Amino acid sequence: MRLVMNEPVERMDRPYARRWWALLVLCLSLLIIVMANTALTVAAPDMTRDLGLSSSDLQWVIDGYTVPYAALMLLLGAIGDKYSRRGALVLGLLVFGGGAVFGYLADSAATVIAARAVMGVGAALIMPATLSLLAATFPRAERAKAITLWTATAGLAIAAGPVVAGALLKNHGWASTFLINVPIAAVALVAAFVLVPPSKAGHHDRIDYVGGLLSVMWTGALVYMIIQGPHFGWDAKAIAAAVVAGAGLIAFVLWELRHPRPILDVRRFAHRRFAGANLAVALFFLAVFGAFYYLTQHLQFVLGYDALATGVRMLPLAGAVFAGSALTGYLTPRVGMKWTVSAGMVGGTAALALLTRIDAGSSYGDLVAPLIILGLAIGLALSPCTDAIMGSFPESELGVGGAVNDTSLELGGSLGIAILGSLLATSYSDHLADATAGSRLPASALASAQDSVGAGYAVAQGVGDRARQLAAQAAHASDPQQAAQLKAQAGQLAQGAHQMKDAVGSAFAEAVSHTSLVGAVVLGVGTLAVALLLPRGTAPEAEPAEAGEKELAGSGVN
Repeated sequence: MRLVMNEPVERMDRPYARRWWALLVLCLSLLIIVMANTALTVAAPDMTRDLGLSSSDLQWVIDGYTVPYAALMLLLGAIGDKYSRRGALVLGLLVFGGGAVFGYLADSAATVIAARAVMGVGAALIMPATLSLLAATFPRAERAKAITLWTATAGLAIAAGPVVAGALLKNHGWASTFLINVPIAAVALVAAFVLVPPSKAGHHDRIDYVGGLLSVMWTGALVYMIIQGPHFGWDAKAIAAAVVAGAGLIAFVLWELRHPRPILDVRRFAHRRFAGANLAVALFFLAVFGAFYYLTQHLQFVLGYDALATGVRMLPLAGAVFAGSALTGYLTPRVGMKWTVSAGMVGGTAALALLTRIDAGSSYGDLVAPLIILGLAIGLALSPCTDAIMGSFPESELGVGGAVNDTSLELGGSLGIAILGSLLATSYSDHLADATAGSRLPASALASAQDSVGAGYAVAQGVGDRARQLAAQAAHASDPQQAAQLKAQAGQLAQGAHQMKDAVGSAFAEAVSHTSLVGAVVLGVGTLAVALLLPRGTAPEAEPAEAGEKELAGSGVN
């Protein structure tokens, strides 16, 4: 057995014998990318307390990863296609692991955000490389099954991140959650040389760097706008980002239409199968990321579970993703992509609709069915869409294909957290204002409680602590009249703390219900659009990529 696999997959006259072991390496690489975000959701409260993060700081700790990740994927995917897909994977693992170590050593908001940005660059190298290497290594007959396992890994990572992070937080600080990724990245790095064959595009045309830079500009500006506007208000920064995103997108499309070898042939979006698959991925992850964002908060703050218990209670989602992935492998060849994807999206809509029943008296049991249905829906819908997107690109552009799929996923997820997260915050604030109307609590305390569910419980706890202090003073007071006054004040504050705690839980539960309703409507309308776009039948339509290559061959362009 060779210590390092050096034979390019393009030169093999038969399918690579260790391709399923290579898939394991690719899935491990995918695992850390997804876990980097889901683990952070349970570490955020400890990080906020230790570093004194403002709500703006915390938002950028989360999204400092997202902006470079989404913006760079298309350009880095094209570079990987030309020079080395395995090289892109290895470099990405090194950058990602280095960023994780940097995050572990960080001691301020600025350094944590910088570490997350470095990890985002690594993820932008890794993510398209995993899909392009998968597509290059597996024969077409096995590719759908391999993509199904790749998708199931993403579902596992959604739940595994909080579980592993929660276990670490039992005895270690939040910084330890960055180190989750380091040993996995190290193992994947070594295994990539041993098990993953080299791969790159067959032609050596110059990369369309202008188109690549335009894609970085408009995608990065769009993601920045999605984060900045809903969370921090439509100030000059958000408006400027919107203008840059719009102008950059127009310039990108016009440039790509005129370029003989565009980094992305935008004409592909005129094909129903390709456009429908991308729309389905974006809409689905808008719903999934948004729901994950507020369900983890509901479990931690309202139901009172710690980080580990929260992660464990998300496991039904991961198990259901595996079941849905197995089901789609059976259904898609028989009934076609259109019906499998549509069924998955209907399931996702149903899961969100079930969450509209959440109220102040709901328990974890009320979340189990929506989590299982949502997991099944992810497994059903995502694999056929990813297979359709990757199948629309020729061998020379597999990295670009992976980047398109992942950009749709990331844009959808960013929109979900931004739009549904903003709606959640507004709904929670309004419901809490109604619930505390007429309260004797200071206006500053009420305003602070409206900032977030965590802040609301912190205010209730602070009022309760003050009530206990006054009660202790009353017990030790020598003047009976003073003791009576202190006792009365303590009783009022204790009652106010109890009312505030109940009001915060009720307001957040109502906000979850309201936000889920909007999410269900958005995904339901999107389901109809996707169902209309996707073609019927089980066979893929003629691929635009192949047609494009024939035209180029006929014109003498190599």
